[in-house]
Amino acid sequence: MDFIDEVTFWVEGGRGGDGCVSFRREKYVPKGGPDGGDGGDGGNVTLRVNRNLSTLYDLRHRKRFKAGRGIHGKGKKMTGRRGDNIVLSVPVGTLVKEAETDLVMTDLTRDGEVLIVAKGGRGGRGNSHFATPTRQAPDFAEEGKDGQSRFLKLELKLLADVGLVGLPNSGKSTLLSRISAARPKIADYPFTTLVPNLGIVALSDGRTFTAADIPGLIEGAHLGKGLGDRFLRHVERTRVLVVLIEATDPEPGNAYGILMNELKSFDPSLLEKPRILVFSKSDLVSGGSTKKLPRKIKGRDVLPISSVTGEGVQTLLRLAADQLAGTDLG
Repeated sequence: MDFIDEVTFWVEGGRGGDGCVSFRREKYVPKGGPDGGDGGDGGNVTLRVNRNLSTLYDLRHRKRFKAGRGIHGKGKKMTGRRGDNIVLSVPVGTLVKEAETDLVMTDLTRDGEVLIVAKGGRGGRGNSHFATPTRQAPDFAEEGKDGQSRFLKLELKLLADVGLVGLPNSGKSTLLSRISAARPKIADYPFTTLVPNLGIVALSDGRTFTAADIPGLIEGAHLGKGLGDRFLRHVERTRVLVVLIEATDPEPGNAYGILMNELKSFDPSLLEKPRILVFSKSDLVSGGSTKKLPRKIKGRDVLPISSVTGEGVQTLLRLAADQLAGTDLG
């Protein structure tokens, strides 16, 4: 199934049923009073969070969702049936916006959470409601009201404890496959990963956390270059960032600067997240010795790791778990 993290569609609540104009007709009551029933309310269009979903794929192809119309009222004060509701399932982490204004309606972050996005119209009142001492036989009733309607935009932001961030081909997917059961596509060329991948990481001491492999960021990502603005969206929900710089990069400080600038330009608060800096692919260092690598980049400690040999990987996982627990890394 394709990973779809953004969809736009029209939603409309059902129209309410009309009230009924009716009069009591009994054998010995030739001129009975009004007994028209009310129309049923229109159905609602509702979003419901389902933790088993990880994509908006199921909503990709349909562009309009309209709930059922309420049934008209009947005689003998019989109220019409309510219109059928439409319930759309969405993943945890779905941001709901009004598409035309980009106004955020809500952020759906809990399994089972429900949001009515288009309320059905109220059913019209039957003529039995309009009888008065001076108007004993009203020959009119209310029409049902239209339901709410709006253009919706849903954006999915992955919920993960740790986000793996780096330039294209920096080893994020390989690392995720090493530390979890996730099996992202891996190849030795840029932009192998075009969608985020999630994996569950289990440490030997029983601690667990979720890690997300964010597709590679390039300079100008915050402006949408290389789909970077959509990739950066998923970084917003991660609690700890693991920043990967290739150990063979001749200018690691420049690579780190590009990544930090893109995060800052997209959302300055991203730089406030705890982050761990690592040299990936340390097994490819000339001579096989990581002692040649700088120990700091722009004042930050750098941990050499290799997803192939396993060097430094367990240390990285413990650091990440400690950060998630609120431990100060110093």
